[in-house]
Amino acid sequence: MSMPAYRGPAFQLVEERAAENLTQQDAGAHDRPLVVKGAVRAWPAWTRWSFDQLAELRYPNGKEAVCRFQQGLVEQGATQPLPILPVAPYLRELARAAQKPLSAEAGLLPPSRRKSLAPGEPFFLNWAHMQSFEPNRRYLADWPVLQEFPALRRDFTIRTLWPGRRWCWEYMFVGPANTVTGFHQDIHDNWFCQIRGTKEVLLIPADQTPHMCVSRKYNLGSVLSEINISKLNCPSREAVEFGKTHGLYARVEAGDALFIPKNTWHAVVALEPSISLAIFGLTVLEVITAGAWAEFKHLLHRLRLYRWRNCICHDART
Repeated sequence: MSMPAYRGPAFQLVEERAAENLTQQDAGAHDRPLVVKGAVRAWPAWTRWSFDQLAELRYPNGKEAVCRFQQGLVEQGATQPLPILPVAPYLRELARAAQKPLSAEAGLLPPSRRKSLAPGEPFFLNWAHMQSFEPNRRYLADWPVLQEFPALRRDFTIRTLWPGRRWCWEYMFVGPANTVTGFHQDIHDNWFCQIRGTKEVLLIPADQTPHMCVSRKYNLGSVLSEINISKLNCPSREAVEFGKTHGLYARVEAGDALFIPKNTWHAVVALEPSISLAIFGLTVLEVITAGAWAEFKHLLHRLRLYRWRNCICHDART
């Protein structure tokens, strides 16, 4: 007898607004997840940041860019080897893969079903999608591209979304379809800017933390969950607890920006080859409180005094 399909928690759609209808005051005061449709299309990055164009990046000495890659899902389970490889061949391969059209029925919430939902209507996700692939893809994650190539900062005008004084960190995420970022919560607010491709983002409010199976695995500035969304079909305590939560769902398409408030649990599934830029920000007060505490723990971690070899930043075997 076959097991019943996993149902999981009920979700609702994240609020969406067109970029032209969002004022700076609205953006600065927002404390809930929000998709701003078309926000990135107004920025130079929309035309300048393709897979092929980024593949042409060179350091001042003329050498090609290199970066540390993730291998598969790192937020849950043992961290696999993290090779340092040239970026250009990887990006050119993604450029070829991106020419394949996205299936209209792909994903946790296919567009046809999404369009049938009434405003505010709860729904359940198609978790069978997570068994249609193995989340073992090589992923260019947490690339500090704007630090390595400062001229690229001119391609983003984040202040149109995020007014006021913030200390910001920016990281690029580039990968093929079927990359998965597991559930975690960040100490920073985050504007997640989608430049190429489409991603599904699952968000669980901070007040659901008692059911999120907090992990001891370490990541700078984040708290990880033991809930592995690629294995919810297997009976487990984590699957049962996750089913007790309620969440929000966002489909973030090329040109969109998603605001993720600090301490919001979130997981990301790529539907097609993608380029994303996450812009994390802390206020001055947050820098000297949560930020300082995170940096102190990171110092202990690098000294091998805090959760060494139980982290996403080092191969678990070394």
